[in-house]
This record gives sequence, structure tokens and C-alpha cells, in this order.
Amino acid sequence: MFDEFTGPFIIGHMNYWLFIILMMTGLYIVVAKGNLVKKIVGLNIFQTSVFMLYISMGKVTGGTAPIFPHDLDIDPDVIYSNPLPHVLILTAIVVGIATTSLGLALIVRINEEYGSIEEERILEIEQAITVAENTAHGDVMGGRG
Repeated sequence: MFDEFTGPFIIGHMNYWLFIILMMTGLYIVVAKGNLVKKIVGLNIFQTSVFMLYISMGKVTGGTAPIFPHDLDIDPDVIYSNPLPHVLILTAIVVGIATTSLGLALIVRINEEYGSIEEERILEIEQAITVAENTAHGDVMGGRG
């Protein structure tokens, strides 16, 4: 059943194994860490693994750049690479940079508001604020009635 998982197969698909390792590492960091900056780093690792997957799938062995000659005399024996995955990854890199910068800007704002970038500490502060607001609201309502 597992005869196809031999040394040459595993080494020949190393980019896919690295994709899986990077993806799971990034996902673990996002889920397990409480520091918001570490979560952004985990998202970037996850995103990089997806870039690697798409670029790996777009690679054509023996393929050349899809640039046609001026006279359009195309040799049918020439193998051309598909440029679409690479173009999509360039766009995704730009979107990733924008998303990362937005996330870091939000973290700076959260740090200014709560004095921490640790998720547990922020939740504790938020719960304390909610309890204080409910207590103050109850005192005001109780005094009127």
C-alpha cells in the first residue's frame, strides 16, 4: 500500500513536504500563541507556504517563458510555462504586505489602549471594564427607582 512512498518520491516532492511543514507551523503559531505580533508572524509563515505551493505547481520542467516570436512562427515542440500562478503570487505578496501592515497598526493601537499585546491580558482588562460599567449602570438605575 505504501510502496509509492520511497526515497525518490519523498525527495522529488520536497517542496510539497516543506509546504505542509510551513503551513502547519504557521497555523500552530496563530492558534497557540497569545502575543498578537507572534500571531501576525504565524499568518505570514502560513501565507508564505501558500506562495510556495502555487509557485511549485506553476513550475513546468523544461518549460520556457511564454514569449512568442514577432513573426508568430511558433514551434509546436516548445513547452511553455504558465505565467498565471506567478502573477497571482505577485498580487498576493502585495496584499500580504498590506494586510501585515494593517495588522501591525492595529496592534500598536491596541497596545496604546490596553497597555499590552498579550491576548489574555487584553481579555482580562476588557472583562474588568465590562464589570465596572455594569456596576456603575446598576448604581445609577438603582438610585432612580
